[in-house]
Amino acid sequence: MPAVVRGGRRQSAVSSRGAAPKKGGRSRGGAPKPASAIPGKMAAIGRIDVSPRTVMIALSAGALLVVGVLATGARAERIGQSLSRGIDGVTAGMGLSLKRVHITGASAEAEPAIQQALGLYSGQPITSLDLDAIRDRVQGVGWVKSARVVRLLPDTLIIEVKEHDRLAVWQEAGQIKVIDTRGQVIKGADARRYPTLPLVVGKGADLAAAEILPLLAQRPRLMSRVDAVVRVDERRWDLRLKDGSLIQLPATEQEAALIRLDALDQRERLLDLGFARVDLRTPDEIAVRPAADA
Repeated sequence: MPAVVRGGRRQSAVSSRGAAPKKGGRSRGGAPKPASAIPGKMAAIGRIDVSPRTVMIALSAGALLVVGVLATGARAERIGQSLSRGIDGVTAGMGLSLKRVHITGASAEAEPAIQQALGLYSGQPITSLDLDAIRDRVQGVGWVKSARVVRLLPDTLIIEVKEHDRLAVWQEAGQIKVIDTRGQVIKGADARRYPTLPLVVGKGADLAAAEILPLLAQRPRLMSRVDAVVRVDERRWDLRLKDGSLIQLPATEQEAALIRLDALDQRERLLDLGFARVDLRTPDEIAVRPAADA
């Protein structure tokens, strides 16, 4: 009766091939094992040369590598630097050296500070320049809001700069500074070079200026007469005009108050006639004090 073997006919066939050899077929190593009994991966591993001689060669090579690194010590770094200089020399010999730097988007006042921050020199290997480091140095200049650095082979570097918007000159505690639309002081900006910027005065005026100045800019007839926009108690504004008169704005609903002032000026030509003070702090009411010579 044939033996029952798991796997069906295929394993039964293998078992029959692994039976005792016929007479006269006995090999020197005893009963031969069928080739199919050794899986393919195991057969491949069996062919790898792992002789003692091979192991000794591998260990010796690793030991020599470790000894070489330990023996050179700090010289390994100098060797790397020498290789780097050699590569730079090759690239420079191929014409890949810095000859031109173009700065775009920078004002005449800001450009000298940007050039100083670049830290570049003519003939420098252009392929070894760290563009991220150059961008960070440029963005460290007080004028610069953001920067982009582009390498244009073979010899040109382009620096694209976006500067902070100059919103106003801020005066506080006897100091005058240029501020941007976020109320941040622009480092390096000389406020005396911006006589056309509006002047905001007082503590907190730097942070609140971005709210009131656009409303005034929409009224050029009024804005042309304003000498300073003064922050009062960090909660509301006074408009000091060039003729010495004063307009008092409320702490809230400032635009509504300015609309009432516009209507009065259109009807009575108030800004042309002159006044000592206009009080807009009370909703739906305007109190006007005439000038002394009116």
